[in-house]
Amino acid sequence: MTKTRFLSSFLLLALLLSLLRPCGALDLDGVSALVKEKEVDAKAALLVNISGENDLIYYEKNARERVFPASITKVMTALLVLEAVDRGDLTLDQPITAGTETWLGIPADGSTANIQIGEILSVEELLYCLLLPSANEAANILAQAISGQVSSFVTLMNSRAAELGCVNTHFVNPHGIHNADHYTTCYDLYLIARKAMENKTFRKIVSTDEITIAPTNLTSKERTYYNTNALLTHKKYSGYVFDGCIGIKTGSTDAAGYCLLSAAQQEGVTLLSVVMGAETVVDSEGTHRKQFSESAALLQWGFDNFSYHSIMDSRAPLAEVKVTLGKGADSVLIAPAESLSALLPNDVTEQSFSNSIEKLESVEAPVEEGQKLGTLTVYLQDRPYGSVDLVAVDSVERSEFLYRKNAVEKLISSTWFRAALAGTGVVILFLILRLTVLRPRRHSKHQRKPRPAAAKPASYKGGRKGR
Repeated sequence: MTKTRFLSSFLLLALLLSLLRPCGALDLDGVSALVKEKEVDAKAALLVNISGENDLIYYEKNARERVFPASITKVMTALLVLEAVDRGDLTLDQPITAGTETWLGIPADGSTANIQIGEILSVEELLYCLLLPSANEAANILAQAISGQVSSFVTLMNSRAAELGCVNTHFVNPHGIHNADHYTTCYDLYLIARKAMENKTFRKIVSTDEITIAPTNLTSKERTYYNTNALLTHKKYSGYVFDGCIGIKTGSTDAAGYCLLSAAQQEGVTLLSVVMGAETVVDSEGTHRKQFSESAALLQWGFDNFSYHSIMDSRAPLAEVKVTLGKGADSVLIAPAESLSALLPNDVTEQSFSNSIEKLESVEAPVEEGQKLGTLTVYLQDRPYGSVDLVAVDSVERSEFLYRKNAVEKLISSTWFRAALAGTGVVILFLILRLTVLRPRRHSKHQRKPRPAAAKPASYKGGRKGR
């Protein structure tokens, strides 16, 4: 593989920054004055675009530091209940009787739907009570319905939080009444809310402005409850309704301050905002509930200052790869596989980005149009952000003549062929030696027989010496 690093046009970088294979989180604060100069009047805050498969963090303020979640805790409670429904452990219309732990750990001044011990409501009605008027007792009732005991349900809450990637969250109750050991972070709340918003029933409930509960076994009158999220409805607090708001949950205690987990949609973009530890200010002009005003301002800032940049043609070639055995071509151009758009701050400049190409040194024909031959990786301030396949712009046919010639050359140069050739030579040499040097001699039919010893003359008379 070969690697080349180069700066390219911003449009190309915009294309690549939009890909769905991120390598790391964007540090927008380091490249955008819009992000760097943004300020939220709260202890901690986070704004994330959750529109696509991969989320993009727009803004962070103390987002990884511990905060008290207050009633935003109930988002996790609702998530576990709805996951139990999805598993078939419960049904939304299943009647639940408020148990003995209904008021466990709940002070007299806590938010409530006035559900009495022994009262029967459906799972769905309890979820509405949990998420709209933020009824603390509804959290305990649902916890008992799932786990038998509130304490066992809390164990489940912490286990699920860890599964979702929360690294700085610990729950001690299902409702959020203050406890020094009950904490989270803006980032962890985003992870929990992101998962909860994938559930259709959850989205339906948190985007509802009011609910009327029918008479029960212990009450003869209907009860109507209003959503406490002023970005969604003016029925609890007026003057804060935000266009496109779809939820999610309020929370407040003396220790936590005023908090809001919210989401809004505009023109196909969905933003999720977390504002923790805001203040409520009373002056001559009235009461300013900053958890709502700061959340609305943060959401609007996100919609106003981030946009999809136009992309270049995905067929624009960036490099070429050598092609062997090709018919009429010895190389092929490569280009990004897709045409996509990039969601970035409006003031991001080209100088913030660089990229690198990783491609094959060569490829053997035939090459198909669209065949992957490399990868392009984009960097933001030298940090990998995303990558895209580089594919062949055109097809290249194989030359049959070059293919056969190459096959012969490969055959001749192959180790096994050389070994076979050497073995054949040894056999031939052995046969030659066998037929020549090592061949045994044989007697010919016409070979002269050895002459017999000469016979003694017949006239010879032998005798012994006389004694």
